[in-house]
Amino acid sequence: MQTSELELRHSAVGQTERSDIAYNQAINEPEIRPPASYFRQVAGRFAKHRLALFGLAVTVLLVLTGILAPLLTPHSPNAVTAAFSAAPSSDHWLGTDQVGRDVLSRLIAASRVSIVVGFSTVGLYVVFGTMVGMISAYVGGWLDMIVMRVTDMFMAFPFLMVILVVVSAIGASLNTIIIVLALFSWPAVARLVRSSVLSLKQLDYIKAGRSLGYSAPRIWFRHLMPNAIGPIIVNATFGVASAIMSEAGLSFLGMGVQPPTASWGNMLSDAQSLTVLTDQPWLWVPAGTMLLITVLAINFVGDGLRDALDPKS
Repeated sequence: MQTSELELRHSAVGQTERSDIAYNQAINEPEIRPPASYFRQVAGRFAKHRLALFGLAVTVLLVLTGILAPLLTPHSPNAVTAAFSAAPSSDHWLGTDQVGRDVLSRLIAASRVSIVVGFSTVGLYVVFGTMVGMISAYVGGWLDMIVMRVTDMFMAFPFLMVILVVVSAIGASLNTIIIVLALFSWPAVARLVRSSVLSLKQLDYIKAGRSLGYSAPRIWFRHLMPNAIGPIIVNATFGVASAIMSEAGLSFLGMGVQPPTASWGNMLSDAQSLTVLTDQPWLWVPAGTMLLITVLAINFVGDGLRDALDPKS
């Protein structure tokens, strides 16, 4: 009897000590959590970039402004009034231009043109350049050599001069600008994707997929594309800002969006005289400011994405 009672006491003491040890370990040892997903890691790094968050907010606001432009304009952008080159007032918050059109309404309407040109151009040339670069690198051989020589030929053209010649020959319009800008912008994406795929296709899991008989499109879109998407997104972000600037430059030279359609470029073109620059700043300051803010905001987003998608982070 005494022996069994002693064993029970020792067992109870042992259980108490083990529970105390487990409790102390639970308090002192850090909690082990599963690693965050790749998307959460990227989002977390992006959220730490304050300028990128500011740029994203401005870009989203600009997109919403372009979408809701018909509802936000106080007057019709092309409506002509009797107030020619009128200074800002309660009726026209940013004044009117030389033919009596409301500057604020045209400024809001022009944001739609910039958004359409920027995102449509980038969408076209990123899809085309990605496919060209991926197929060229994956197949290799003589096809890769021919594609890269064609790419070098397109990159050797003087960008602005060729676009001016093509637009003047075809005719200036919104669709023409989008197509021409996309036509001469895809080589950079193609070379970027090619370099990524050349390194990725040497990895073991790609070789295993080939040996298992996976089709080329399956390997492209399920294995190569997810690992090469980071540089493509960064390039596309900067490409939007570049396309907006190119459209504004063409419109300023009279080879882009044609009046009466509002564009920040042709709004600046209407303010080339010294009298307008000095005495009527409302004709050029709003358009120039919007162009500056838009390009800076999109570039800030690109910087944030580049830092967030950097594997070294």
